[in-house]
Amino acid sequence: MLYQMYETQRALMSPFSEFASASAKLYDHPLSPFAHTPMAQRVSAGFDLLHRLAKEYEKPAFNITAANVNGVTIAVQEQVAVAKPFCRLLRFKRFTDDPKALEIMKSQPTVLVVAPLSGHHSTLLRDTVKSLLHDHKVFITDWTDARMVPLSEGAFHLDDYVAYVQEFIRHCGPDAHVISVCQPTVPVLAAVSLMASRGEATPRTMTMMGGPIDARLSPTAVNNLAMNKSFNWFETNVIYRVPQNFPGAGRAVYPGFLQHTGFVAMNPDRHLTSHYDYFRDLIRGDDDSAESHRQFYDEYNAVLDMPAEYYLDTIKTVFQDFALVNGTWHVKGELVRPQDITTTALLTIEGELDDISGAGQTKAAHDLCSGVPRSRAFHYDAEGAGHYGIFSGRRWRDKVYPEVRGFISRFDKPAVAKKVPAKRAR
Repeated sequence: MLYQMYETQRALMSPFSEFASASAKLYDHPLSPFAHTPMAQRVSAGFDLLHRLAKEYEKPAFNITAANVNGVTIAVQEQVAVAKPFCRLLRFKRFTDDPKALEIMKSQPTVLVVAPLSGHHSTLLRDTVKSLLHDHKVFITDWTDARMVPLSEGAFHLDDYVAYVQEFIRHCGPDAHVISVCQPTVPVLAAVSLMASRGEATPRTMTMMGGPIDARLSPTAVNNLAMNKSFNWFETNVIYRVPQNFPGAGRAVYPGFLQHTGFVAMNPDRHLTSHYDYFRDLIRGDDDSAESHRQFYDEYNAVLDMPAEYYLDTIKTVFQDFALVNGTWHVKGELVRPQDITTTALLTIEGELDDISGAGQTKAAHDLCSGVPRSRAFHYDAEGAGHYGIFSGRRWRDKVYPEVRGFISRFDKPAVAKKVPAKRAR
């Protein structure tokens, strides 16, 4: 019922949003007589802000059309490498006629970026992809809004997420490197662990950034909510059916608008200040600052629905049972054993000011991956970086990315496999 009420409200607000947008232009366009009336700039700014507060935010585009390789600007084309009901594997294919750049590109490592399925679209990692494209062949998971997936496609559990990651790793090949950001650190570790236990080739490196490997450590507000509410509470209070006006009508989901409300509620004062600053920037005519605000909130306000089964599985497995760190997690009947990983180098990254994944949560992967030699396992603390700063923005580009690039380059060679110890009976 709540989802239907939200959709009704959104439909009712849509005309007002469009009216506000048109009015903002009416009071700002130099050829309009209204633009020369007293307080016109303030009126235009007010209507513009009203428009952005009431509008619907659609999934943004990556808009990555070029990259720089060895000082040469080359074209980039977004391609769908693998299409699944709940996710597309995208490849950012690079093209150039420059012989030297082409030769360099052939020898560059392949990187699979596993984006979070936690409310925002994978375009949140646009800056991550842009940086990686200078030195790597890049693939990224592009998760589908669950309200757009018909019921006929069936359910999507955390186990299915792990299976998707394994399929994408195999598609990228045995020489690939995997980067997981936030939520997917857990299923990615499970996927690679299971592949190692079966004797399959595993990625050359795993880079895990700001994820809840062990959510018991330095719990944040996000962790506390998941740990302090019962599983039944989540089933009863945050799961709704998709309304009839979407392809996924009837599918049980954790709605994106609830996740977005939670995001905003974590730092309400910061968002209020940001919108007030935007209003002032419009009045002052500071177009650069205003555009920066638009770009951030176009991304931040665009959210997707998550399949209910996947969301509830994650709550129980990661934040209530701590199944990964307790060694009790079974994926489709197979026990997840991170200690079986021996040939994949490991890098964990945490942000000093991360308020989503607390200190030590990602670093905990090192204790679990006891089969990885210490000479191939590293941790990096990004000073001054919050959660988003470890994969986007100036700190990502200037501090974190050089560490990731150097790590991948150093271990872009196949490692000698160690014999996996026999599994103990359970």
